[in-house]
Amino acid sequence: MNQHISVFKKEAIDALHLKPEGIYVDATLGRGGHSYEIAKQLTTGHLHCFDLDKQAINDSQITLKDYLDKITFHHHNYANLQATLNEAGIHEVDGILFDLGVSSPQFDDPERGFSYRYDARLDMRMNQTQELSAYEVVNQYELQDLTRILRDYGEEKFAYKIAQKVISNRPITTTLELVDVIKSALPQRILNAKGHPAKKVFQAIRIEVNKELESLEQALVQSIALLKEGGYCVVITFHSLEDRIVKQAFNQVSKAAKVDKRL
Repeated sequence: MNQHISVFKKEAIDALHLKPEGIYVDATLGRGGHSYEIAKQLTTGHLHCFDLDKQAINDSQITLKDYLDKITFHHHNYANLQATLNEAGIHEVDGILFDLGVSSPQFDDPERGFSYRYDARLDMRMNQTQELSAYEVVNQYELQDLTRILRDYGEEKFAYKIAQKVISNRPITTTLELVDVIKSALPQRILNAKGHPAKKVFQAIRIEVNKELESLEQALVQSIALLKEGGYCVVITFHSLEDRIVKQAFNQVSKAAKVDKRL
């Protein structure tokens, strides 16, 4: 099992203002780093953990083995947060944590097809039971849709040119084949610049495959509805697209006639 170091662990846990008897949600379980810190502070409280990646749930149970009686695991998209908790008899919670993005073990496992550093079949599915993968996005999407994804989700300036190259080089089966196609569409000054030239494209495709931004928007609305008065929603973001969605969601609620004390 590859290790994943949770970032901003102390800051995130402190921001939740944990109560030993509280009900909490780790919406992005990963390998359980944040969940461990939450669970060990609970006495009569309970923690509900969500993850799309079944392997992550299995691996996290090793990390969390001393606290399994305080934890319920949900192999669900956090876009279904409210319905899943309601089915479990939970209608309000004291705190919710989101640690967005892809975990290190997912990137470091070549077979998952997330990384431009390893040669693997194009995949990028967090939930390995779903049908849509990076292979379908790369090989089946029309020019207009592929361009939009690269532009909107990757903030890629050369989205149209890259999309054209992708379509003209189909079928593209592996990650490194896609890297070569991306490089062939970019000017030399970009290839010589700092950072990997395929980074934005891989981000865009991953977001599309996993519907990350749509899921986040839905989950934030549900989180606000689930929070008890005085509860906390903590979100760790890693790129501007996520950050923008989080700020918009919280600002919309804050602009209400009566400011929600849960924000």
